[in-house]
Amino acid sequence: MRLLVDLPAGLDYNEWLASHTMALFDHVNLVYGTVSEFCTPSGCPDMTGPGQKIYLWFDEKGKKTKVAAPQYIDYVMTFIQKTISDETIFPTKYANEFPSSFESIVRKIVRLLFHVVAHLYAAHFKEVALLGLHTHLNLTFAHLTALHHRFALIDAKETEVLQDLEVALRLTEDPTAEASSEDACDAASEATETDSRTHLQDEASSDNKS
Repeated sequence: MRLLVDLPAGLDYNEWLASHTMALFDHVNLVYGTVSEFCTPSGCPDMTGPGQKIYLWFDEKGKKTKVAAPQYIDYVMTFIQKTISDETIFPTKYANEFPSSFESIVRKIVRLLFHVVAHLYAAHFKEVALLGLHTHLNLTFAHLTALHHRFALIDAKETEVLQDLEVALRLTEDPTAEASSEDACDAASEATETDSRTHLQDEASSDNKS
């Protein structure tokens, strides 16, 4: 998956981000669309993620609003569709340039898509699995995660809610396993040093007796 997101030599960075952002939007929109009938204001009164995480919507003035999941996701999809269709932000015509703020716009889009994916896992994975789309969802998450890891697009605190899934899908190293490995190495090193000291003491004792 890392090879999928590595920037090819000679290709424009913004162009690369744009193509991946649009692909992720299409895939997330597709998966959510298949289970949207199960995501209702009564069933999903809050925009939740794993671990009772609740996402609040920020309007254009920066005001935080608590809305039901289907409303939140509608806001997300509408915002992204409007943004990627804007020629001044996602240029498609020759000689049109990306705005200087393009990367920050992509960061916002990817973060919002992550929220939708987190909600799908937290509230609708059963329906996704019953429809046989869990592999598609996992691949979409893997793509999003690889892109984020490669270009640091999402704040680390945002992605913590799906850290266990990253490890399960082998998209990242298990930090606990790494810590355990380091502890084991330290213990082995200490044991080796202890054995060496004991060996030297035994030799010294033997020499003294001689």
